[in-house]
Amino acid sequence: MHLVPVGPSAYLAEVAGAAVALDLASWARRTGVDAVEVVPAARTVLFDGVVDPAALRRVLQRWRPGAAAVDGDLVEVPTTYDGDDLDDVAERWGTDRAGVVARHAELTFTSAFCGFAPGFAYLTGLPDGLAVPRLDSPRPRVPAGSVGLAGSWCGVYPTSSPGGWRLLGRTDVSLWDPARPQPALLAPGTRVRFVPA
Repeated sequence: MHLVPVGPSAYLAEVAGAAVALDLASWARRTGVDAVEVVPAARTVLFDGVVDPAALRRVLQRWRPGAAAVDGDLVEVPTTYDGDDLDDVAERWGTDRAGVVARHAELTFTSAFCGFAPGFAYLTGLPDGLAVPRLDSPRPRVPAGSVGLAGSWCGVYPTSSPGGWRLLGRTDVSLWDPARPQPALLAPGTRVRFVPA
């Protein structure tokens, strides 16, 4: 792990990947690291609002990958599998539409981090052998609630926006609500299952 200052009171820990970043962030929160915010990303963890950088470094030296078992709440997402790219994904996976639904629904994903838009969770758990490339050209508008894949990531669009993920289906679940105690439904560490509607 490499710790880099990124502002007067912020530090970025560079790590090997999303699972390691989530592990470090979970461990740091449980340890009570002195930072206002601890934010995991694809290969980094941001520690913001750090008063004593030397103390942060000392605490982080105790962390070892795998130190925090990430076992967050399980959220089931009812999904209608009728996405524009369902047939394309079926062909890439060597199956049919029903096969895509069965494989996708049997997986348990984990929210590694949020980004792109409020409430958009990057979900890990898709085996590398099922990874699919992004579209060559993004769509100008992807409807809110669209469930998609890009590489080995899975995600649900919280609002209508442009996007280049391959769409499997849709859900009516509200992913972002500032009125909730935790606005992001799929906050980092949350386990996610897609349930055919």
